[in-house]
Amino acid sequence: MSISGAVVKCTIVGALGGLLFGFDTAVISGATAALTAQYHLTSGMLGFTVASALWGTVIGAIFSGIPGQRFGRRDSLRVMAVFYVVSALGCALAWNIDSLLIFRFIGGLGIGGSSVLGPMYIAEIAPPKWRGRLVGFFQVNIVVGILLAYISNYLIGTFQLGQVEWRWQLGISAVPAVLFALALFFIPRSPRWLIMRGRYKEALEVLIATKVDDPQGELDDIREALAREEPGKNDSLWARKYRLPVVIALTVGMFCQLTGINAVLYYLNDIFALAGATKLSGSLQACAVGAMNLVATLLAMSVIDRFGRKKLLLIGTAGLAVCLSAIGYLFYTHSHLDLLIWLLMIYIGLFAISHGAVVWVYISEVFPTRMRSKGQGLGSSSHWIANAVISLVFPMVAKASGSAPFLFFAAMMALDFVLVFFYYPETAGISLEVMQQRIGTE
Repeated sequence: MSISGAVVKCTIVGALGGLLFGFDTAVISGATAALTAQYHLTSGMLGFTVASALWGTVIGAIFSGIPGQRFGRRDSLRVMAVFYVVSALGCALAWNIDSLLIFRFIGGLGIGGSSVLGPMYIAEIAPPKWRGRLVGFFQVNIVVGILLAYISNYLIGTFQLGQVEWRWQLGISAVPAVLFALALFFIPRSPRWLIMRGRYKEALEVLIATKVDDPQGELDDIREALAREEPGKNDSLWARKYRLPVVIALTVGMFCQLTGINAVLYYLNDIFALAGATKLSGSLQACAVGAMNLVATLLAMSVIDRFGRKKLLLIGTAGLAVCLSAIGYLFYTHSHLDLLIWLLMIYIGLFAISHGAVVWVYISEVFPTRMRSKGQGLGSSSHWIANAVISLVFPMVAKASGSAPFLFFAAMMALDFVLVFFYYPETAGISLEVMQQRIGTE
């Protein structure tokens, strides 16, 4: 089955929010030292500064499903694009630490909202056989954004800009944010959202444009699935029939962060500094880690629909438990620190082929259409709350004991392996409507 150009265009634009998501979350790693020096931050205040954006992501993830359901996925993404632009320019022009925290919080609203709305939009417009790879393209863009952030930090660092260097690092993302906002005016609405709103003619036009094999039949199937959901009855996300999707959304989001991934990404330069790296060499090594992240993510995307989500999670989670234990051992013994860069590259590769590839795909697949906004918001909220808490405490815990965070993350991966093995279903190659029947949410 070939894929239409319209679907490709929609996927690329919908996933651009992921690129900004990745860039804005990782770019802070190059500015932590400068911000600490300029504003005399303690390790606790540094953690609060980094986490300020993440509390915005929590709010964005929790509440973005409301406009996503009412006004549509695409139009709500336009608001997220505005948040990205305002945040980038505001951080670049911040006049004190309080204004910086406020603008980082606004950027967090965009990150949290796009993490809900972007994968949801792509999942609802993608053919079943391509859905894993297309929704996974959101994660590819996150990884590209992370790599671009590291490269940008390194290049800006070579200009020796002094005290304004961090302003350029945080402000440069305004350029892709503006492009994202403009591109959203050239893609259609989600056909499933249109059908849910009774706008059948528009939905059919979108299905035809995306070259679905049987547009009218697809429209009828979606209408029937929505009718079976009995609007107004059991409409709460906490209804018994949604128990399994809720558990999956909460745990897949939370354990994605309990890999330690964003603590590592946010504080990567600081971690390399603990191992003796200089500022520029740390930035360069961060680029190598970011490149490995991209290569491994592309590999995962090429097999996610054939190999399956569950198998990727099991393989990656087992490997992460071992790798994190090894990193913890290096910091506990303060020996063989020259191996840190290699272990971190293995770690990032294992994350990319498992949690990184699967998290947004899984959450977008396990809920029925009428509950997808709420479910996506729930899973994303779990992800971002865990991220904010971990990022807040990581610098303090790492300062007291460099090994403790990594050994804790290793233990969490062992627990996650058991959970995935016994409770997670395989969702690859199954239509969103059939998925409802498989997991009993009709």
